[in-house]
Amino acid sequence: MKRSLASDSLWEAFAPLRLAHEAFASRYPGPMGDRQPVHTVYGGAHLFRADTAKRLGQKALEALDEYAPDFISFARAIELAGSQHLAGSPDVAALAKSIQANPEGARRDKPYAWFAWALYQRVRGKLQREPVEDFRIDFEDGFGNRPDEEEDRFAAAAAGELAAGMAADSLPPFIGLRIKPFNEELRDRSVRTLDIFLTELLGKTSGTLPRNFFITLPKVTVPEESAALAAVCSRLETALGLKAQTLQMELMIETPQSIFNQRGELHLLPLAEAAQGRCVGAHFGTYDYTAGRGITAAHQHMLHLACDFAKEAMQVAYAGTGIWLSDGATNILPVPVHHVETGAGPLSAAQTDDNRKAVHQAWKLHFQHIRHSLVNGFYQGWDLHPAQLVTRYAAVYSFFLESLDAASERLRNFIAKAAQATLVGEVFDDAATGQGLLNFFLRGMNCGAITAEEAQRLTGLTQAEFRSASFVKILDGRKK
Repeated sequence: MKRSLASDSLWEAFAPLRLAHEAFASRYPGPMGDRQPVHTVYGGAHLFRADTAKRLGQKALEALDEYAPDFISFARAIELAGSQHLAGSPDVAALAKSIQANPEGARRDKPYAWFAWALYQRVRGKLQREPVEDFRIDFEDGFGNRPDEEEDRFAAAAAGELAAGMAADSLPPFIGLRIKPFNEELRDRSVRTLDIFLTELLGKTSGTLPRNFFITLPKVTVPEESAALAAVCSRLETALGLKAQTLQMELMIETPQSIFNQRGELHLLPLAEAAQGRCVGAHFGTYDYTAGRGITAAHQHMLHLACDFAKEAMQVAYAGTGIWLSDGATNILPVPVHHVETGAGPLSAAQTDDNRKAVHQAWKLHFQHIRHSLVNGFYQGWDLHPAQLVTRYAAVYSFFLESLDAASERLRNFIAKAAQATLVGEVFDDAATGQGLLNFFLRGMNCGAITAEEAQRLTGLTQAEFRSASFVKILDGRKK
């Protein structure tokens, strides 16, 4: 065919475009495919022990045994989808036994009972196997402002406990510490704590950090705070013999000024970029943010529109950067309102009922908050109490299990047609959706909501294909 432009005549015109695309790809590399924890548990540094994760799991199981000893009572407590159909089940133990004997038959004939039973079993299994995925040794709100000598002592002690946990292999898969803000009042104290902690830790571990170790910087307001912590990390790496860029940071987005700067520009990406490649996560602080917005305490909660606005800004700013996002916490805790006093008799029936209602209400609220986060694309959040681990996993697991069949069918059809548009029911898929479907399974498998065997059976993908974490690689491999 005749053309008016020679094929090589546009090289100079396209050179700036090529450079722009390279810069874009560098800034927005997309998801890394690594495991992201479903939560971060915060605990005061003065309380941290090498076996903290295990003890939290034991406390969570105790709460589950006391306030929801069977799958039906738990499903009704959190108002699990379909739980209204379980009212009046005559013999819970017999029903559980029949489901266990023939789960596929129960899934077909008693879907609501099967779902509640399967969720309950998986939550219990997770609490026994890996109750905490991520933990922050907290030197900020959970620790408070103390005399320097006292904070020095606890910084060294917490480092010793962390080293002991490394030796005993008792730590969660992700761990780190939250230092104080880098404002003028607390910056020096924050650096001193970080220095003591890392120096003591590495001195006890022959220079080795735990895997997936993060430093969380709260109340970030200006990029210079991120840059200052990055500079401190660089100097500590040199002093302690660590490889450059070993120390990774998370930023806490909990002030209105974290969202927009003084010129009204979106401030989130500059805050992360100032960390010089060290920023791997951004955590939303619900209560500081809403307080900064002038919202009264009675209305400071995770479902407030102000929070959704801020979190949507975070998602837009950090989309494609590979930075993990985390939602905040539910501060209504699942704790009893009555306690047995020393020397007094047991609680009355009315007091026991009050306790159960209080825990169930808090569980239900926490479950709803997490589901709201998941629906809006936040796959991680904070937990503040061991009994919240129960509803953390219940919410996450139910979210994945409810969508499992539909996601499996879409992914199977998509793979079979090798990246051609496909129609399943009334949902059209395109090539970009393939990676999203794969990520659904990767997230579900990483946290234990979906077993590897289930994923392989339902999708037809091999474990090696799942481990590649790349939809493009899977398609290329199948084409070959």
